[in-house]
Amino acid sequence: MTQDDLLARAQAWLAEDPDQETRDELAALLDRNATDELAARFSGTLQFGTAGLRGELGAGPMRMNRSVVIRAAAGLAAYLKAKGETGGLVVIGYDARYKSADFARDTAAVMTGAGLRAALLPRPLPTPVLAYAIRHLGAVAGVEVTASHNPPRDNGYKVYLGDGSQIVPPADAEIAAEIAAIRSLDDVPRPTEGWETLGDEVLNAYLERTDAVLTPGSPRTARTVYTAMHGVGKEVLTAAFDRAGFPPPALVAEQADPDPAFPTVAFPNPEEPGAMDLAFEAARAVDPDIVIANDPDADRCAVAVPDASVDGGWRMLRGDEVGALLAAHLVHKGATGVFAESIVSSSLLGRIAEAAGVGYEETLTGFKWIARVDGLRYGYEEALGYCVDPEGVRDKDGITAALLVTELASVLKEQGRTLTDLLDDLAVAHGLHATDQLSVRVEDLGIIADAMAALRGKPPVRLAGLTVVSAEDLTKGTESLPPTDGLRYHLEGDHKARVIVRPSGTEPKLKCYLEVVVPVADASELAAARATATELLAAIKRDLSEAAGL
Repeated sequence: MTQDDLLARAQAWLAEDPDQETRDELAALLDRNATDELAARFSGTLQFGTAGLRGELGAGPMRMNRSVVIRAAAGLAAYLKAKGETGGLVVIGYDARYKSADFARDTAAVMTGAGLRAALLPRPLPTPVLAYAIRHLGAVAGVEVTASHNPPRDNGYKVYLGDGSQIVPPADAEIAAEIAAIRSLDDVPRPTEGWETLGDEVLNAYLERTDAVLTPGSPRTARTVYTAMHGVGKEVLTAAFDRAGFPPPALVAEQADPDPAFPTVAFPNPEEPGAMDLAFEAARAVDPDIVIANDPDADRCAVAVPDASVDGGWRMLRGDEVGALLAAHLVHKGATGVFAESIVSSSLLGRIAEAAGVGYEETLTGFKWIARVDGLRYGYEEALGYCVDPEGVRDKDGITAALLVTELASVLKEQGRTLTDLLDDLAVAHGLHATDQLSVRVEDLGIIADAMAALRGKPPVRLAGLTVVSAEDLTKGTESLPPTDGLRYHLEGDHKARVIVRPSGTEPKLKCYLEVVVPVADASELAAARATATELLAAIKRDLSEAAGL
């Protein structure tokens, strides 16, 4: 693109931008002749994929803004009408990030102008409430405006179809084609009224549904510390706990209420270093049984347990550990159906399912795939996502997951036991399944492409001194999985070591998922098994970094 083309494109965008804030921003860039910054914003368009849209807020087609959202909504409306859904209902939810309410209202206006019916949730609410509302209201689609746990400067646009699960191919490409066909915002009717703003009926129905995940009469004694991570979870989670009869959670006051600046954390993600520091400080003060955290849109659930062996006395459980605990609890409760997980999650779920005689299935990464498993009863992903009531919410749900793990903690407490004790039981029964992650956040996406190319061009032959006995390029697909951008390695020996490498679909990260399985004869061997696993995982991480050029 020549400089004249770049300036012409920016001027054309400015002329139709409906948002004074981004108009001023873009006009200032043009006044300064900031060609590098303009090129970064106008060198392409945000790509609409299976995660919908997600990106940094700002002016231009490579940023999240009202112009981009209006086009996305118009493309979705055209797609729905092409599928014969004219007049169908689209329900729209949003979180408390910058611009979320504006993007939600723009979506409602576009749907109304296109001849569809639109209904807005009454205020910022957790993503699972929107996923529930789609099926509850019989909608043909749903939109959630959220960037989940991304940095404060980001926002996003997540699309669900009428089955209540997120879009998958080919719907994403078909919607993207409709978006690309929109020539001008002037071609998109946007009335100023005509949509419905819902009351609390849907939220109340969701809260009534949350009771279904608990066993009537089960113990409800576990005490919790809870952080909403500056997001929208507090109101709904505390209401759900109150309905269930659990002790009121002790709130992390500094993070309890929505704040789009996320002032107390570098990244509003419980997995990120330091994000749980305030929650652990609160736990040391009130001595609960467990700590629970939601991410900002409350579709993820993190759990921490007392651990005298670590600094501060509290340890975050890995998503794989919580995934196994919830599976074991559901088995104990007599759950039937299929247990499912993504390929990057621990193989322990398969062992638990096999021992219990329930179905098991692996999917590609993302709940858009897990939610579509036939006969799904329980699904989880290592990134703190759990679907414990698929008939209610066909997506990860940090509220119902929090209820279920607190019920489990209560059951164990009545027995004089803890979540850690149950993890030990699972290790003795099925082997110690230890997982870790090498996650590299980048500013330049080319680093990720270079690392994947390096691994494809020269696959590692040994990791941690173990021979790589199989190396799969997942872009070719497998017998059970469609193609995806990823690499999978299995290593020799009794430890069943496994590595999966993939670019993140929602953040500028390269993610490498590691697992080793150490046989355990009895509880006396657990400490030695953990030491072996820690050593192996560290060595695999080191060698993989070198092979990828990181």
